[in-house]
Amino acid sequence: MKLTDTQQKQLEDKGISQEKLKEQIRRFQEGFPTLRLNRAAIIDDGIVSLRSVDIEALKDQYDSQKDDLDILKFVPASGAATRMFKFLHEFLSNYDPKKESVNSYINKNKVDQLFTFFTALEKFPFYAEVKKSLEQKYSDWGSKDEGEQKFLFVREMMEKNGFNYGGMPKGLVPFHKYKDHIATAFEEHLFEAAIYASCTGKARLHFTIAPAFKSDFKEEFKRIEEHVEQKTGISFDVTYSFQQPHTDTVAVDEENNPIVLDDGTLFFRPAGHGALLDNLDKQDADLIFVKNIDNVTVSSLEKEICDYKKILAGYLLKKRSKVFDYLEKLDNSNVSDELQKEMEKFLENDLCTVFPRDYFKYKTEYQHKYLFDKLNRPLRVCGMVKNEGEPGGGPFWVEDKFGEISIEIVEGVQVDKNSSSQQKIARSGTHFNPVDIVCSVRDHKGNKYNLHEYSDPDTGFITYKSSKGKEIKAQELPGLWNGGMSEWNSIFLEMPLKTFNPVKTVNDLLKPAHQLNG
Repeated sequence: MKLTDTQQKQLEDKGISQEKLKEQIRRFQEGFPTLRLNRAAIIDDGIVSLRSVDIEALKDQYDSQKDDLDILKFVPASGAATRMFKFLHEFLSNYDPKKESVNSYINKNKVDQLFTFFTALEKFPFYAEVKKSLEQKYSDWGSKDEGEQKFLFVREMMEKNGFNYGGMPKGLVPFHKYKDHIATAFEEHLFEAAIYASCTGKARLHFTIAPAFKSDFKEEFKRIEEHVEQKTGISFDVTYSFQQPHTDTVAVDEENNPIVLDDGTLFFRPAGHGALLDNLDKQDADLIFVKNIDNVTVSSLEKEICDYKKILAGYLLKKRSKVFDYLEKLDNSNVSDELQKEMEKFLENDLCTVFPRDYFKYKTEYQHKYLFDKLNRPLRVCGMVKNEGEPGGGPFWVEDKFGEISIEIVEGVQVDKNSSSQQKIARSGTHFNPVDIVCSVRDHKGNKYNLHEYSDPDTGFITYKSSKGKEIKAQELPGLWNGGMSEWNSIFLEMPLKTFNPVKTVNDLLKPAHQLNG
């Protein structure tokens, strides 16, 4: 396609080359290859059982080493709270208190979530503040009928001239009510970091956020900093970054023609969490903990949850120490036959490496080269929890186009929907990925890896969206912990379900992990 001057300038401003744009359009035309699942990763076949490790020793290993490490907590936090309040947005749009009761609306529209929300209204952390505001705004608040009160309550919560929760990033929505204050998810991440991601009295956190909310996050940090530092005895270094414009992807119509907006520019969209590989690659630390913004708990459960983070990190340090030792020996050509066998066993048993059939026919020097290449890459330990129907990617053994097999975190959209055998394997998974990851991004000499070199560009995917009443096609980059880390060395370690407490809808705040008396 021939670009207009406006579109050429748009590409320049975004940092997207014309070649990159053509490549995106080619991907729409040809599609992405689906992954070929070999089998599900299960306990003792791709997932390490928690029962098989010495939990106390791993915690001690991490605690004894952490003050000598540079540690960072990386939190993807650019998500808006819109989906969290979806059924409340619909209630505001469709309910008229003058025409029907709330119960009638709930029964007619089968909105069980709304019934739960109003039944437990007083348990939400924002209840008292919203009610107080309404009592100040309406002198006749107490005499209004139930339907109008409920409608006004939701409107006050959601809209701009009220508390604007519907327009906030999820990280700044009130999550937990304590005796003397209300805490956001952002604040809970600071408290957590103080327990497991601090060293020598300091905790470093990096949040990826939407540019429009940077001042809101900074303001929230300023408001709570002193309170959190006094409670924890830890000081905090908090930084932020945005999804980079050059990672956006063009949207196309059903004929794969780029969509042109009314102002003549091309319609670009954010390319999913895979775009955050850029942000992660700009961070440097000995250990990087990755955890989503909405997966937090009230303080009474924090210590136990944080112990499991220490177990993940201790396990990584234990295995990394072996990796570094082997790399040093390979570097110095100091490898006996016995040591080589030990390395092969370690790669096979601990890093789930499946050797190519011809490996044992290689000359020794090529075997050493292969071993070095396999060991010399970023390492991650990912917590995996039992699958109880939660949406999200899962751990699988995957076969690439050369027939090589490795363990990966796979999203449902990456599996061939037309293959009954592949879908059967996808359904056989026992665990899923809660995004509880510890990463090691430096080599045995302390040099940082270029993370883009360990990503697989063929693992992106195409999604279908609606825009102005028309169906459009959008393109997502390989997911950050999916294809974005497909060439890393991966270890999947079983974690208990209690470590996973996401808030996908506002009603999740009623679960025990988010209630002080829970």
